Amino acid sequence: MIISQKSGKSSDRKYSHKQICMIAHITAIKMPTLHRHEEEKFFITAEGRKESVPSIHDPPTRELSVVVPSYNEEDRLPLMMDEALDYLEKRQKQDPSFTYEVIVVDDGSKDQTTKVALKYCEKYGSDKVRVLSLVKNRGKGGAVRMGVFSSRGEKILMADADGATKFPDIEKVEEGLQNLQPWPRSYFRTLLMYGFHFLVWFLCVKEIRDTQCGFKLLTREAAAQTFSTLHIERWAFDVELLYIAQHLRIPIAEVAVNWTEIEGSKLVPFWSWLQMGRDLLFIRLRYMTGAWQLEKRKYN
Repeated sequence: MIISQKSGKSSDRKYSHKQICMIAHITAIKMPTLHRHEEEKFFITAEGRKESVPSIHDPPTRELSVVVPSYNEEDRLPLMMDEALDYLEKRQKQDPSFTYEVIVVDDGSKDQTTKVALKYCEKYGSDKVRVLSLVKNRGKGGAVRMGVFSSRGEKILMADADGATKFPDIEKVEEGLQNLQPWPRSYFRTLLMYGFHFLVWFLCVKEIRDTQCGFKLLTREAAAQTFSTLHIERWAFDVELLYIAQHLRIPIAEVAVNWTEIEGSKLVPFWSWLQMGRDLLFIRLRYMTGAWQLEKRKYN
């Protein structure tokens, strides 16, 4: 009886494991096709001309590329762009060897996001501010990937269009010298945030406390390796990105920066965190069961 019972439990465990593997494989989305529409092979200049985008596989020609994914951000984008370009211009005047570009990726917006971005292209020149308009909405991760693969920087910074993270903090990220605490958030959002951070730590990434911070700085090589393997193109793409980096043994460091909550977030607190929690579980299951592989592909 006891032997039979133990054998039955073992069979149950094996059956349960097979069920989990089947669910992970059946529900696993395929890696998004790394494809550009014809219109996405060009930047738009302030004069309306088209300039061919470079490739992440080309040698870098700028020290820093700032990629700004934007979806219906005509109201919040100007504040962020004003601060970013003011900082970058001052830094360039202090150090003429410092070169940069800001790439605004309009992720299929229904408002005047592209028109707003083009005003900065006109003011600062299309070599410093570039606008890439996507034919349809790909999600934040998809928009960032398109910007990263169109960049020229030796270092690539992802920056949110809402301006929640202040640009002078780039130096903290680059140098890693200080450890500042984020600005306070509402109690409900804070509770959700810590719950989400626990799930990230428990399921996917052990080394990083806040995977959703708007600033992420990558070397060109690391960006090419991680974004070429990315499956998720919506909100949880940050976690998969770090999960991939962790498994590819790419060094990861975290530096605290000042953060201010900006109105107009596209996240619906409870449901967005619930959706991301589901995505975290599936990231873990799909890589663990082999439904997803760490494939390296070249972007055309």
